Amino acid sequence: MPPAAVPAVGARIRQARLERGTGLRALAREIGVSASLVSQIENGRSQPSVSTLYAITTALGISVESLFDAGTPAAAAPVTAAPPGTAPHALAAFAADPGRRIGPVVTPDEREVLELDSGVVWERLGHVPGTDVDFLQVTYRPGGASSSSGGLMRHSGTEYGCLTSGELILTLGFDEHTLRPGDTVCFESTTPHRYRNDGAVPATGIWFVSPDVVQ
Repeated sequence: MPPAAVPAVGARIRQARLERGTGLRALAREIGVSASLVSQIENGRSQPSVSTLYAITTALGISVESLFDAGTPAAAAPVTAAPPGTAPHALAAFAADPGRRIGPVVTPDEREVLELDSGVVWERLGHVPGTDVDFLQVTYRPGGASSSSGGLMRHSGTEYGCLTSGELILTLGFDEHTLRPGDTVCFESTTPHRYRNDGAVPATGIWFVSPDVVQ
């Protein structure tokens, strides 16, 4: 998987934290992790898990998609109506540069890639200016999971996915589902959920997350 150049996630998180005047220990307390872990993430010694990344960006009021944009500082996420305690969806509005087009054709070696500490790889597949959606190829390596702690996550939007290879376990609320190639999912992302790969080969799929529509 030949990733395109992606900025240092930790440095951009630190920049956003300092811009908002939030102390390292205060951020750690707010998201329920150790100050040492936040420091390691900011210094590039550790990559966050999916759930930790959601928690950090929510606490700092930035969008995760801004972490992909190498040429632009992390920007404040647009304010939308969302249930209390939820996180923004993964790569929605490209708030750092909403006019930037990715495509119309993106080859595999042109994709921007973000690798997370919990064994998950996000590849951004494209973006049309003026739209507000996530379009990702997501790979869960063997043993990978959206939360390294085993906890469930929730965020705004509606989630659609199609598994193309491997097997993936989806915990959705109180139910557990085994996804196999060709299986699809769709649910409100505010429902507590977690993905994990218990198999010996990577599990890969195409995910599309549409944001909440505010009337």
